[in-house]
Amino acid sequence: MKTFCFELYHSKHNSKLHRQINAAGLIYNHCVALHKRYYRLYGKHLNKNELQKHLVKLKKNEKFAYIREIGSQAVQEITDRIENGYTLFWRNRKNKLKASPPNFKKIRNYKSFTLKQAGWKLDEKRGRIRLGTRWYKYFKSRNIEGKIKTITIKRDAVGDIYIYLVCDFSEQEVVARTGKSVGYDFGLKKFLTASDGKDIESPLFFSKNSKLIKNKCKNLSHKAKKSHNRKRARLELARVYKKTSNCRKDFHFKTALKICREYAVICLEDLNLKGMQKLWGRKISDLGFYNFVQILRYEASKLGTKIIVIDRYYASSQICSKCGYKNSEIKDLKIRTWKCPNCGVEHDRDRNAAINILRVGASTL
Repeated sequence: MKTFCFELYHSKHNSKLHRQINAAGLIYNHCVALHKRYYRLYGKHLNKNELQKHLVKLKKNEKFAYIREIGSQAVQEITDRIENGYTLFWRNRKNKLKASPPNFKKIRNYKSFTLKQAGWKLDEKRGRIRLGTRWYKYFKSRNIEGKIKTITIKRDAVGDIYIYLVCDFSEQEVVARTGKSVGYDFGLKKFLTASDGKDIESPLFFSKNSKLIKNKCKNLSHKAKKSHNRKRARLELARVYKKTSNCRKDFHFKTALKICREYAVICLEDLNLKGMQKLWGRKISDLGFYNFVQILRYEASKLGTKIIVIDRYYASSQICSKCGYKNSEIKDLKIRTWKCPNCGVEHDRDRNAAINILRVGASTL
């Protein structure tokens, strides 16, 4: 599967698409309400097929005319989302994990709806797409490859609307190549500490823009509710967040491509991100380790680079990379350098961890 993303021309002025996304949000909230009411009355889960039949009947009622705003496949996809949400909720409850069922959403915060085989038509030559009865032009940045399976119409907090095409794409497998290998240790002070000394610094885009975000939030809080000034202030804040997110994504893609071009084998450590967020929440979110690893895997698959992830419970920081002695006394993260009691070599905590990660990753390869 491959995903193509295109932005619509003048998407803020396409009021019909915004109205359709709002209608999808209303349908979602109505389905959530039905699920809650059904469980309260009968003590069991509402069947998805029965819910879809009920929505078909509601279409004829003028009170629920908004259901007719979007195609029948989009309505079915909303019920699928809720069904998947409840499946995940019950599975997490069974495994004693913290979870909550699908809940109500503010209409302006509802983001998207999905169409499968009907309700749309693509005209690639003219760079336009028909949704329902209207044609919309989009920024055609690249050609679409493969057979289109689903189309998702999605809007962001600024109000821009994007089209996501998920295509069934058979890509020729790239054979793994030979070359240099490296081990990386993720950190807070440095984004990546390399086993060969070629470290990558943490950009921390959110921290750089924190003063501007603070001013925009303060400006928003001073505006009267439901006023045009408050709406403008909210959009200004959303633009700053969007710019921060785009800068982070750009850094991730450029860094991943540079690393994959230089090394044939990259060894990483599996991270307990949930636990790290409890300790350094904002900073972990700012660095975006999980998204970076996903992008790194994507770039590696195109260039034939091998990604090896070692177990998160391996004590990479406590083991001497010179003699293999395990020093259990340096569990405290405040200790940044330590001297091996066995061989006397002084180690930088992160560099030592990166060397151990490379050694373990290369041995498993």
